[in-house]
Amino acid sequence: MAKLLKKKVAGHQARIFLVEDHPVFRDGLAKLLDGEGDLTVCGEAGDARQALKSIIKLKPDLAVVDLGLPGKSGLELIKEIRARKLAIKLLVVSMFDEALYAQRVLRAGGDGYIMKQEDPQEIILAIRDVLAGHIYVSEDVFASDAARQPAEKKAGALDLLTDSELEVLEMLGQGKSTPTISTELGLSGAEVNTHTNSIRRKLKLESTNALIRYAVCWVEDSRN
Repeated sequence: MAKLLKKKVAGHQARIFLVEDHPVFRDGLAKLLDGEGDLTVCGEAGDARQALKSIIKLKPDLAVVDLGLPGKSGLELIKEIRARKLAIKLLVVSMFDEALYAQRVLRAGGDGYIMKQEDPQEIILAIRDVLAGHIYVSEDVFASDAARQPAEKKAGALDLLTDSELEVLEMLGQGKSTPTISTELGLSGAEVNTHTNSIRRKLKLESTNALIRYAVCWVEDSRN
């Protein structure tokens, strides 16, 4: 359910909309942003469907979008917003591996990517940077050749995967079960199994166990 917020403002404040399905993180981020004199949170939503409806109505300056939303993913939401030609900046704040997802977000029409693990003040900096018309990504991803090479190596075979398949692969690597993945992504168990089988074929892995080992190693490697 979307949450619309009203706030008396003095002077110009950039209006921010939060798209995040974890209430604790969403509430904490809202408090953080409302403590800044030039930023104000104008609304919140826990899924892409409600977010799109509210964004169309409220016309915020920027939306902070999580990737792992129930039902339609954050990437799909970004694509739909861009397809509707809505004048809004889009910054992804997510737990998913930036080295792999940042490029996908930018190709989809996003304006920046930052991981949830970053310092809260860095998230504020990213928001201001995107509001100023810049593309924001971490220095670890694009600042040097040394940082780019691991990202390119990871992307190879994984570029064959759809955005939804990539989300499933990441969750498998985190040790999550099919029912858990189903609940978190808003998919049926059969849909998760279909994605899993498709991933296995595209990566040329002989069994589900081989896929799980691959996913776990990939997630661990991405953290180093």
